[in-house]
Amino acid sequence: MTEKKKIWLSSPHMGGTEQKYVKDAFDSNWIAPLGPNVDGFEDDLCKFTGIKHAAALSSGTGALHLALIHFGVKAGDVVLCQSMTFSASANPIVYQGAVPVFIDSEADTWNMSPKFLEQAIRDSLDGKLKVDGKLLPGKKPKAIVPVHLYGMPARMDEIMALAEKYDIPVIEDAAESLGSLYHGKHTGTIGKMGILSFNGNKIITTSGGGALLSDDGEIIEYARFLATQARDTAPHYQHSQIGYNYRMSNVLAGIGRGQMEVLGQRVAKHREIFESYRNFFAEKAKMGYELAFQEEEPGMFSNRWLSTLLIDPMNNKGITRETLRLALAKDNIESRPLWKPMHLQPVFSKYPFLGNGVAQHLFDHGLCLPSGSNLVEDDFERIFKVLVKIFS
Repeated sequence: MTEKKKIWLSSPHMGGTEQKYVKDAFDSNWIAPLGPNVDGFEDDLCKFTGIKHAAALSSGTGALHLALIHFGVKAGDVVLCQSMTFSASANPIVYQGAVPVFIDSEADTWNMSPKFLEQAIRDSLDGKLKVDGKLLPGKKPKAIVPVHLYGMPARMDEIMALAEKYDIPVIEDAAESLGSLYHGKHTGTIGKMGILSFNGNKIITTSGGGALLSDDGEIIEYARFLATQARDTAPHYQHSQIGYNYRMSNVLAGIGRGQMEVLGQRVAKHREIFESYRNFFAEKAKMGYELAFQEEEPGMFSNRWLSTLLIDPMNNKGITRETLRLALAKDNIESRPLWKPMHLQPVFSKYPFLGNGVAQHLFDHGLCLPSGSNLVEDDFERIFKVLVKIFS
């Protein structure tokens, strides 16, 4: 029996003009890093988001790493990080030898809880945080890293108010939220710096890549300097500080330029997909099922990069997240659990966590559903056929 076509969670979706920009790179022999496509892609990002400056880089992880370096994060420093996220939000903190302090989620947006953020700030100042059972000396955290999870904006008004109150810079992890808005401002443009990801599964892709955003031109110039191996101005190769190979190639930036031309369409399609799922489960609610979603608060506009839901078996006749995931997998349809919170990851288990269990509840009961903008009607027929069978 022939296996059914794989339906992916979120696969790359080309718009049609990417090859033109890539061909330009080949025709001009701009194959090495940097070049006209990189400059053009950075300009496209600025025009779309309204930010003044952008640096196209090899990954969102690299962008966050450079942001931390800019703020002088070093060994022993404290950085406050959302727990409900992918490990790339936390890894660069440890690259610098700093201490990630993980903050629980709040129940609506599933993002950083302002309540526990302030508690973490106070505990850090008062010397109440422990690593491996040992108290850390009291100190002011060096940075706050909120994440706009699955495209949903975090509560930035509250977070920025705390950042201003305690004079701590904010680095927005907008890796998943390009095209999302918070009170009319693009995510990634509200804090001192923002980071984007263009990994293959994101709402637009450069195959692999990321960007650092800021209204401060000096920050971006310094990031570009560090990202090109920190080469000093000299006729020979001279280096007065450690640098990194983090710049985006001209070829991949060409893909990004083509993707930017269809970004608005991609956001609209992802939101349409989410509404299809919401409408389906609204009908199931009439049958006694209780399912929950990330909720947009007033002033929030999510790109709905991934459509996600919570299903607690206590309220759904014993149906679990795994019931859905395994049934979809049997039909060769990819879905996956929500991110496993960082404070539950073995590699980060020794670091402090402040919260009341919301992130763990999300992980225990949450599922990401197929959400790619290139899904077609036949794909949705298969997906909903499986779901109908489960909830019949």
